[in-house]
Amino acid sequence: MRLGDYCSKIGSGATPRGGKDAYLDKGPYSLIRSQNILNESFSFTGLAYISQGQADKLSNVEVMENDVLLNITGDSVARACQVALEALPARVNQHVAIIRPRPDVIDPRFLRYFLVSPEMQAHMLSLAASGATRNALTKGMIENFKVPNIPIHEQRNIANLLGTLDDKIDLNRRMNETLEAMARALFKDWFVDFGPTKAKMDGRPRYLSPEIWNLFPDRLDDDGKPEGWCEQSVHDQADWVNGAAYKNMHFSQESDALPVIKIAELKSGITKNTKFTNTALHEKYRIFDGELLFSWSGNPDTSIDTFIWAGGDAWLNQHIFAVRSNGKRTKHFLYCMLKSLNPEFAEIARNKQTTGLGHVTKQDLKELKIFIPSRDVLEEFDKLCSPLFSRIFSNLIENRILGQTRDFLLPKLMSGEIRVGDAEKIVEEPV
Repeated sequence: MRLGDYCSKIGSGATPRGGKDAYLDKGPYSLIRSQNILNESFSFTGLAYISQGQADKLSNVEVMENDVLLNITGDSVARACQVALEALPARVNQHVAIIRPRPDVIDPRFLRYFLVSPEMQAHMLSLAASGATRNALTKGMIENFKVPNIPIHEQRNIANLLGTLDDKIDLNRRMNETLEAMARALFKDWFVDFGPTKAKMDGRPRYLSPEIWNLFPDRLDDDGKPEGWCEQSVHDQADWVNGAAYKNMHFSQESDALPVIKIAELKSGITKNTKFTNTALHEKYRIFDGELLFSWSGNPDTSIDTFIWAGGDAWLNQHIFAVRSNGKRTKHFLYCMLKSLNPEFAEIARNKQTTGLGHVTKQDLKELKIFIPSRDVLEEFDKLCSPLFSRIFSNLIENRILGQTRDFLLPKLMSGEIRVGDAEKIVEEPV
């Protein structure tokens, strides 16, 4: 089926007059840009907002429920997702196309899965690269996409099956956000705000168990930290192993090649753009599931961050530290410490920013200080956080398996190689 024959709308928008300066921190309408479109899902990161007046001028690119959104220019060309209901009402800018299929002929969820299938991604990237200048997909190209001629009920069955996997992935992701928020709130209260000590000083009621409460000092010292706590550098809390400078000559598609992990892989996982290598520059650059990784170079607002790796054995590229235990701190403490310092890291990187990029060096980590409590307090923190991080890691591993299952089934369902009934049997085990 020719896509354009079965859509009520295919079209892109525009940037409001004034560009980024015209965006609002919060407003009645979302302005969806290419950074919000990921193949895995709609991303709220960096979502811009515009006024009623600006939205009125873009009324011809109103985004509606179930619309499929496709990036049509630049390095993120061909990424596609469905709009999240929470982002509505919304408009799109000139880098994003709205595709609104007739639901009696093409199921929107099925269309989204079709667009992110490996074969279609390769086709769109090839089309986009054929232009004279930057990568771009035109309206005409999109209209001429050939969608599999599958009965609408079968499309819905395929979308429901793949959606079951995506729903479980999203549930795990949301659960991890909640678990992480709990751990980070505890870290902030104990080690940043000094909540228990200040509560004692103010005569407020105890809010921890007596055994833990009694471990906290009753007052702050002259330096403003709980009595008996010491100041140490962030650098001294762990070993910081920077990744290797992998180059084109190292890349390989041999069966024993492992993925090279750059910042893109930390954000989006292993994708079609990931490079592989079987060159072992040094064993210290090899990473495994559960490794704590800190990206120290890039855009201060979007690239400087901390991650728990769950993508399997891999090789670590430069601009990322593997943060490994030196015997002083647990992984739980280090993760919460780094996350709590993210605003400071972003500011450090911003002050060194050149051509949009900034960085955090080992020297910066040596100059940045934190307060360390007694061993007993640290042990209680780890006891409380250990089950949270065990569940977080378990969910990350499960999501990897679910994602691999979905990616295995997607092209086979689209081509008819596997029927939905057979695919359901494959899905039963990982779900």
